Amino acid sequence: MPITVTSKDSGLTIALSGEIDHHGARAMMAQLDDAIATRLPTRLELDMNGVTFMDSSGIAVLLRALRQMERSGGALRVTGIPTQARRVLDAAGVGRLIPLE
Repeated sequence: MPITVTSKDSGLTIALSGEIDHHGARAMMAQLDDAIATRLPTRLELDMNGVTFMDSSGIAVLLRALRQMERSGGALRVTGIPTQARRVLDAAGVGRLIPLE
């Protein structure tokens, strides 16, 4: 489950790709943890344009990123959400916690 990290000023964009399911979520969380801890951004954007499938494990990935950003006083937003992933996020009410664009 590759991620692509781009830094700009105090912000960080992480592009997610592939399937975010129970098989790959743990590895993706570790990659996100490392990117956030290394760069300490004040703003994090998770770009989901490359995501081909997401189940409830993807919710755990997003909530973990949110927790990390809140601990450091930063903000998280999620962009480029594919239709299938959007349905999963909407059904769980994730939009009440994280800005979904």
